[in-house]
Amino acid sequence: MTTEFDVVIIGAGAAGLMCAAEAGKRGRKVLVVDSGKKPGRKILISGGGRCNFTNYDVEANHFVCQNPHFVKSALSQYTQWDFISLIAKHDIAYEERLHGQLFCQDSAKQIVEMLMAECDLPSISHRYRCEVGSVEKVESGFKLQLDNDTVLCQSLVVATGGLSMPKLGATPFGYQLAQQFGLNMVPTTAGLVPFTLHKADKETFEALSGIAIPATIETQNGTHFKESLLFTHRGLSGPVVLQVSSYWTPGEKITVNLLPETDVLDVLTHQREQHPNQSLKNTLSKLLPKRLIEALIDRKDLDDKPLKQLNPKDITAIADYFHQWQIAPNGTEGYRTAEVTLGGVDTNELSSKTMESKKIAGLYFVGEVMDVSGWLGGYNFQWAWSSGFVAGLNA
Repeated sequence: MTTEFDVVIIGAGAAGLMCAAEAGKRGRKVLVVDSGKKPGRKILISGGGRCNFTNYDVEANHFVCQNPHFVKSALSQYTQWDFISLIAKHDIAYEERLHGQLFCQDSAKQIVEMLMAECDLPSISHRYRCEVGSVEKVESGFKLQLDNDTVLCQSLVVATGGLSMPKLGATPFGYQLAQQFGLNMVPTTAGLVPFTLHKADKETFEALSGIAIPATIETQNGTHFKESLLFTHRGLSGPVVLQVSSYWTPGEKITVNLLPETDVLDVLTHQREQHPNQSLKNTLSKLLPKRLIEALIDRKDLDDKPLKQLNPKDITAIADYFHQWQIAPNGTEGYRTAEVTLGGVDTNELSSKTMESKKIAGLYFVGEVMDVSGWLGGYNFQWAWSSGFVAGLNA
């Protein structure tokens, strides 16, 4: 049996559903297909089940892309304020957390329900547990094999996401489709992901699992973030690590300011004058968790002695150590725990205004499948809403 649609959207995630709603409002006959049992699987588990759906402050520099200007058009066509208005329309209560991050007060399910309500139009159909076999370009648009059915469409939107969180059904299908049609790809890696450590460092710090401290981390190219750093039994995590991981190059050391709000030189100099017999360990344990200080002493990074035995050069060296602690990650935890996939379909292959392929008329890419990755904090969802919206206006 052959069925015809105006638009077929592969992927029922944030970007795909947003695209479907907008195309449907234009009266386009739309089919959304997904291999999963239900829509919005990644939305449901995001933000600890509360979905960090956008941010009050959205700028182009909050995104990682080989063409840093690519995101500007879509973000201006559909802004964070537009999505917040949509949330308000559906009476979804939300709250602001650190750095302008917006979360549902109740549940991420509300976001999926809202998107499905927006897609509740006579012209929009859905098929789940549906495998896409072949896709080919034909004169009228595209011909797809969906399970045992043939579907024809004028426009094809690829909203298949990246490789992160394979347990939620992530596959390279979108990349393979892009390559089938001759589009260039930017190599993919895991982003917003914890670091693993080399054996000696792991053995030192795994006992500190669960300790979190404010820190600033900088990569060798100068990119830096200030957030919470978390020690885990595998390595380093926490918001600051996830943020900087998207800019880290394997093999490089990272520089960590373990006390970004404290002038260690001033503290040690003052404490040496006031309490000369106090040990270095006890002094530093007032600034950082004692277990961390003990671990640094055990691995001979610090020499515990009374403060009166430290000369100005010693104190400067200790201060520099804490403000410029260096460690070389062994790698990352990979796609299994990554929140995004860096790389993907080269944005130079796409129109920044419509998300349509420059080479293949009627072929669109939205969301994470392309080489656009946002920072932690609601930016990846905003990219899904913005890119899905503009494709929905044009597909």
